[in-house]
Amino acid sequence: MDERPIGMFDSGFGGLTVARALIDLAPAENLVYVGDTGRYPYGPRPLAEVREFAIEIARWLVEVHDVKLVVVACNTASAAALEDLQGLLAVPVLGVIEPGVKSMARATRNHRAGVIGTVGTISSGAYQRAVAELEDPPELHCAACPGFVEFVERGDTHSDQVAVLAERLLAPLREAGVDTLLLGCTHYPFLARTIGEVMGREVVLVSSADETAFEVRDMLDRLGCGRRPGQAGYHRFYSSGDVAWFQRVGSRLFGEEIGEVGSVVWSPHECPRREARGD
Repeated sequence: MDERPIGMFDSGFGGLTVARALIDLAPAENLVYVGDTGRYPYGPRPLAEVREFAIEIARWLVEVHDVKLVVVACNTASAAALEDLQGLLAVPVLGVIEPGVKSMARATRNHRAGVIGTVGTISSGAYQRAVAELEDPPELHCAACPGFVEFVERGDTHSDQVAVLAERLLAPLREAGVDTLLLGCTHYPFLARTIGEVMGREVVLVSSADETAFEVRDMLDRLGCGRRPGQAGYHRFYSSGDVAWFQRVGSRLFGEEIGEVGSVVWSPHECPRREARGD
């Protein structure tokens, strides 16, 4: 049994959907989560810059916390850096794009599917490439949804302003007649009720969080490095921004009290240091 934790990171709160799914599926596993709220949102940033951030955080998880596996719980970071991280790190690295695409392909009935994501994710072509590699790829319709992440990061997931924005951004997908919509950003499940109301009850919403959690569990089984069932794993959360804000908003989105949140400070010319946990 491998007692080392699983490392996970996102630009902010979105990856908590993956963390929640993994904790529910594999409660014995230890988890270290980093929300890079000091530099969010990733979506509008150049992919090269996001790649640098992702490499920095992943190396910190490996070097400081000795994680046995890294989960890139951010679609933009997965699009920008997954292959680089898999080549750089000595531990397995998983992203959220491929699991979501597989689930979307299984769910569509009319063979017309949609994916929504940040500007960076959609413009990267990562989802288009992943769908093209399927044996029987569905007709894919993509839409960038700028503004969604910022609403979630403010804890605003059900306001009239969110609904108006969703109506405008999702209109092309409704017109395309998709019957399945992949939420191609880990923040978007927090907006699932609003998105579902706009798209209609006949459209299946697919989140990559559960599929990613299943893939992590399967990988741990294949490698024989899971913790013994029945144990209680620890869960540690870090933020590069305001830790009190992360604790407050994160607990509301996560579904339970997150507890103490540690602060991580990224230094430009050295490995980032870990500060004392707590506010």
